[in-house]
Amino acid sequence: MKRMLDVLLSLLALALLSPLIVAAAAAIAFESGRPILFRQTRLGLGGREFAMYKFRSMVKDAASIGAWHTASDDPRITRAGRFLRRTSIDELPQLLNVLKGDMSLVGPRPDVPAQRALYSDSDWARRCSVRPGITGLAQARLRSEATEAQRLELDLRYAREHSLWLDLRILGWTLGRLTGKGSN
Repeated sequence: MKRMLDVLLSLLALALLSPLIVAAAAAIAFESGRPILFRQTRLGLGGREFAMYKFRSMVKDAASIGAWHTASDDPRITRAGRFLRRTSIDELPQLLNVLKGDMSLVGPRPDVPAQRALYSDSDWARRCSVRPGITGLAQARLRSEATEAQRLELDLRYAREHSLWLDLRILGWTLGRLTGKGSN
């Protein structure tokens, strides 16, 4: 049921948001050229590696000139990228990852391989027992204000308690945060 909902909602979102997606791609191309999309190796269900897509919000080759994580004042972020990140529009290409089956709409955000070291073996197994998501409990409840420890705890909580009902609540909380109409 969850996979069917992921596919249907992703197709609907891509159709409804296509003008926004085209505008974002044009803004990136106009400001800093190609590539429009950024691909990064992430870890998914069962710890399997996959290429996660995002709109490129940083200068070209940013990964080679800085850390895997960024701060809001990171000089590698482009002007268009600041807007895309603030509005989460940079995440829209992950709808393609959902269609491919690498991700779900809801689940723990997929980690980069270096983040594996943050978990014990049992916590890592628990975290990788569910498909990663575009949004998750940590993003819906705390957005980017979550500390690393809070994010880890909420990711593990989701892996323990996941259900279709929880997914629908997380989607609602996320939409509320993005539209400014909701809170925790």
